[in-house]
Order: sequence, then C-alpha cells, then structure tokens
Amino acid sequence: MAKRMDLRPVIKLRSTGGTGFTYVTRKNRRNTPDRLVLRKFDPVLRRHVDFREER
Repeated sequence: MAKRMDLRPVIKLRSTGGTGFTYVTRKNRRNTPDRLVLRKFDPVLRRHVDFREER
C-alpha cells in the first residue's frame, strides 16, 4: 500500500496570480520528476493563470 502512495504523491498547485488559491491533485513521479506547471482557472481572479507545484 505504501508503494502506491510513493509513485503518485498528492501535490498542491498554487496560483501565480497572488491570490493564494490552490488545487490538489496527484502526479506520476516517474514521468514528471520536476515541478509541475499547469494553466488552470483561478476563481478569485476569474481568469486562467499558471499554477505551480509547491511542496
């Protein structure tokens, strides 16, 4: 059971818009070892911005 959690850890994606809004998701550590950056909707700013992985 512990191996499953190590391969796909839960990560937080924090908005670069400065609002502090976060998404929570999982990622495959083998395929994407560096930090993830996704363009998602920020409901506080009401527009799409980059969300960066934080640890």
